[in-house]
Amino acid sequence: MAENSPQITGKTIALLVTDGVELPELTEPIAAIKAAGGTAKIVSPNEKSLQAMEGDWNHSDHFDVDVQLGSASAGDYDALVLPGGTLNADSLRIDEDAKKFVSAFFQAEKPVAAICHGSWILTDIEQVKGRRVTSYPSLKTDLTNAGAEWVDESAVVSNGLVTSRTPDDLEDFNHAFLTLVAKS
Repeated sequence: MAENSPQITGKTIALLVTDGVELPELTEPIAAIKAAGGTAKIVSPNEKSLQAMEGDWNHSDHFDVDVQLGSASAGDYDALVLPGGTLNADSLRIDEDAKKFVSAFFQAEKPVAAICHGSWILTDIEQVKGRRVTSYPSLKTDLTNAGAEWVDESAVVSNGLVTSRTPDDLEDFNHAFLTLVAKS
Protein backbone atom coordinates (compact mmCIF):
# COMPACT_ATOMS: atom_id res chain seq x y z
CA MET A 1 0.00 0.00 0.00
CA ALA A 2 1.05 3.56 -0.56
CA GLU A 3 2.68 5.55 2.20
CA ASN A 4 -0.49 7.54 2.87
CA SER A 5 -2.64 4.41 3.10
CA PRO A 6 -4.35 3.81 6.43
CA GLN A 7 -2.69 1.38 8.80
CA ILE A 8 -4.70 -0.96 11.03
CA THR A 9 -1.93 -2.89 12.76
CA GLY A 10 -3.30 -5.00 15.59
CA LYS A 11 -6.91 -4.88 14.34
CA THR A 12 -8.86 -8.02 13.43
CA ILE A 13 -11.55 -7.80 10.78
CA ALA A 14 -14.33 -10.36 10.27
CA LEU A 15 -15.58 -11.12 6.77
CA LEU A 16 -19.01 -12.75 6.98
CA VAL A 17 -19.55 -15.03 3.98
CA THR A 18 -21.01 -18.29 2.81
CA ASP A 19 -21.19 -20.25 -0.44
CA GLY A 20 -21.64 -18.01 -3.47
CA VAL A 21 -19.52 -15.10 -2.30
CA GLU A 22 -18.18 -13.04 -5.20
CA LEU A 23 -14.46 -13.94 -5.42
CA PRO A 24 -12.84 -10.48 -5.70
CA GLU A 25 -15.19 -9.07 -3.04
CA LEU A 26 -13.61 -11.56 -0.63
CA THR A 27 -10.00 -11.74 -1.80
CA GLU A 28 -9.31 -8.05 -2.41
CA PRO A 29 -10.53 -6.83 1.01
CA ILE A 30 -8.52 -9.63 2.66
CA ALA A 31 -5.40 -8.53 0.75
CA ALA A 32 -6.01 -4.87 1.65
CA ILE A 33 -6.54 -5.69 5.33
CA LYS A 34 -3.29 -7.68 5.45
CA ALA A 35 -1.37 -4.98 3.54
CA ALA A 36 -2.58 -2.41 6.08
CA GLY A 37 -1.25 -4.55 8.96
CA GLY A 38 -4.55 -6.08 10.05
CA THR A 39 -5.77 -9.64 10.41
CA ALA A 40 -8.68 -10.95 8.32
CA LYS A 41 -10.88 -13.80 9.53
CA ILE A 42 -13.49 -15.60 7.45
CA VAL A 43 -16.64 -16.14 9.52
CA SER A 44 -19.25 -18.43 8.00
CA PRO A 45 -22.24 -20.61 8.80
CA ASN A 46 -20.30 -23.30 6.89
CA GLU A 47 -18.25 -25.62 9.07
CA LYS A 48 -15.01 -26.04 7.14
CA SER A 49 -14.94 -24.36 3.75
CA LEU A 50 -16.98 -22.34 1.29
CA GLN A 51 -17.32 -22.03 -2.47
CA ALA A 52 -16.63 -18.64 -4.04
CA MET A 53 -18.12 -17.66 -7.38
CA GLU A 54 -17.23 -15.41 -10.28
CA GLY A 55 -20.25 -13.44 -11.42
CA ASP A 56 -22.78 -15.65 -9.59
CA TRP A 57 -22.56 -18.36 -12.26
CA ASN A 58 -19.04 -19.75 -12.37
CA HIS A 59 -17.54 -21.74 -9.52
CA SER A 60 -14.21 -20.39 -8.38
CA ASP A 61 -11.92 -21.09 -5.42
CA HIS A 62 -12.75 -22.75 -2.13
CA PHE A 63 -11.80 -20.98 1.11
CA ASP A 64 -11.27 -22.35 4.59
CA VAL A 65 -13.56 -21.01 7.29
CA ASP A 66 -11.63 -19.48 10.20
CA VAL A 67 -14.55 -19.20 12.63
CA GLN A 68 -17.94 -20.85 12.41
CA LEU A 69 -20.71 -18.26 12.73
CA GLY A 70 -22.42 -20.05 15.63
CA SER A 71 -19.34 -19.53 17.81
CA ALA A 72 -18.37 -16.06 16.53
CA SER A 73 -18.72 -12.94 18.65
CA ALA A 74 -18.58 -9.36 17.40
CA GLY A 75 -16.55 -8.61 20.52
CA ASP A 76 -13.63 -10.54 19.03
CA TYR A 77 -13.36 -8.19 16.03
CA ASP A 78 -12.68 -4.52 15.39
CA ALA A 79 -14.83 -4.30 12.26
CA LEU A 80 -16.91 -6.28 9.78
CA VAL A 81 -16.89 -6.67 5.98
CA LEU A 82 -19.95 -8.00 4.13
CA PRO A 83 -18.87 -9.09 0.65
CA GLY A 84 -21.49 -9.61 -2.02
CA GLY A 85 -22.40 -12.29 -4.44
CA THR A 86 -26.13 -12.76 -4.87
CA LEU A 87 -26.23 -16.32 -3.49
CA ASN A 88 -24.05 -15.41 -0.51
CA ALA A 89 -26.01 -12.27 0.37
CA ASP A 90 -29.43 -13.88 -0.07
CA SER A 91 -28.46 -16.81 2.18
CA LEU A 92 -27.04 -14.61 4.93
CA ARG A 93 -29.98 -12.19 5.05
CA ILE A 94 -32.30 -14.99 6.20
CA ASP A 95 -29.82 -16.58 8.62
CA GLU A 96 -30.78 -15.59 12.19
CA ASP A 97 -27.21 -16.04 13.50
CA ALA A 98 -25.88 -13.84 10.69
CA LYS A 99 -28.42 -11.11 11.48
CA LYS A 100 -27.51 -11.21 15.19
CA PHE A 101 -23.79 -11.12 14.39
CA VAL A 102 -24.09 -8.12 12.06
CA SER A 103 -26.46 -6.30 14.45
CA ALA A 104 -23.91 -6.66 17.25
CA PHE A 105 -21.36 -4.62 15.27
CA PHE A 106 -23.83 -1.76 14.93
CA GLN A 107 -24.80 -1.98 18.61
CA ALA A 108 -21.09 -1.76 19.53
CA GLU A 109 -20.61 1.11 17.04
CA LYS A 110 -17.87 -0.79 15.19
CA PRO A 111 -17.20 -0.11 11.50
CA VAL A 112 -19.17 -2.17 9.00
CA ALA A 113 -18.57 -2.29 5.24
CA ALA A 114 -20.81 -3.85 2.59
CA ILE A 115 -20.13 -4.18 -1.10
CA CYS A 116 -22.52 -4.97 -3.94
CA HIS A 117 -25.27 -7.32 -2.63
CA GLY A 118 -23.59 -7.48 0.80
CA SER A 119 -25.81 -4.65 2.04
CA TRP A 120 -28.97 -6.76 1.59
CA ILE A 121 -28.76 -8.04 5.18
CA LEU A 122 -28.74 -4.44 6.43
CA THR A 123 -32.35 -4.00 5.27
CA ASP A 124 -33.39 -7.03 7.31
CA ILE A 125 -31.75 -5.73 10.50
CA GLU A 126 -32.99 -2.17 9.94
CA GLN A 127 -29.59 -0.49 9.73
CA VAL A 128 -29.97 1.67 6.63
CA LYS A 129 -32.75 4.04 7.69
CA GLY A 130 -31.47 7.60 7.54
CA ARG A 131 -28.12 6.55 6.08
CA ARG A 132 -26.67 7.49 2.72
CA VAL A 133 -25.73 4.24 0.93
CA THR A 134 -24.88 2.67 -2.40
CA SER A 135 -25.05 -0.90 -3.68
CA TYR A 136 -25.44 -2.97 -6.78
CA PRO A 137 -28.23 -1.16 -8.68
CA SER A 138 -30.76 -3.99 -8.24
CA LEU A 139 -30.81 -3.32 -4.46
CA LYS A 140 -31.72 0.38 -4.84
CA THR A 141 -35.45 -0.22 -4.30
CA ASP A 142 -34.91 -2.49 -1.28
CA LEU A 143 -32.55 -0.01 0.36
CA THR A 144 -34.75 2.99 -0.42
CA ASN A 145 -37.84 1.20 0.91
CA ALA A 146 -35.88 0.47 4.10
CA GLY A 147 -35.30 4.22 4.58
CA ALA A 148 -31.88 4.74 3.01
CA GLU A 149 -30.86 7.55 0.70
CA TRP A 150 -29.42 5.59 -2.24
CA VAL A 151 -26.69 7.23 -4.34
CA ASP A 152 -24.67 6.05 -7.33
CA GLU A 153 -21.10 6.52 -6.04
CA SER A 154 -18.08 4.22 -5.78
CA ALA A 155 -17.82 4.32 -1.98
CA VAL A 156 -20.12 5.97 0.54
CA VAL A 157 -19.37 6.45 4.25
CA SER A 158 -22.37 7.13 6.49
CA ASN A 159 -22.29 6.95 10.27
CA GLY A 160 -19.87 4.03 10.62
CA LEU A 161 -21.04 2.20 7.49
CA VAL A 162 -19.14 1.98 4.19
CA THR A 163 -21.02 0.80 1.10
CA SER A 164 -19.92 0.25 -2.47
CA ARG A 165 -21.50 -0.85 -5.78
CA THR A 166 -19.50 -3.56 -7.57
CA PRO A 167 -16.06 -5.20 -7.75
CA ASP A 168 -15.03 -2.29 -10.00
CA ASP A 169 -15.18 -0.08 -6.87
CA LEU A 170 -12.99 -2.26 -4.65
CA GLU A 171 -10.04 0.15 -4.56
CA ASP A 172 -12.24 3.01 -3.30
CA PHE A 173 -14.18 0.64 -1.02
CA ASN A 174 -11.03 -0.75 0.61
CA HIS A 175 -9.52 2.70 1.12
CA ALA A 176 -12.73 4.11 2.66
CA PHE A 177 -13.15 1.09 4.93
CA LEU A 178 -9.53 0.97 6.09
CA THR A 179 -9.61 4.71 6.78
CA LEU A 180 -12.71 4.24 8.95
CA VAL A 181 -11.13 1.31 10.81
CA ALA A 182 -7.90 3.25 11.38
CA LYS A 183 -9.90 6.09 12.98
CA SER A 184 -11.96 3.79 15.21
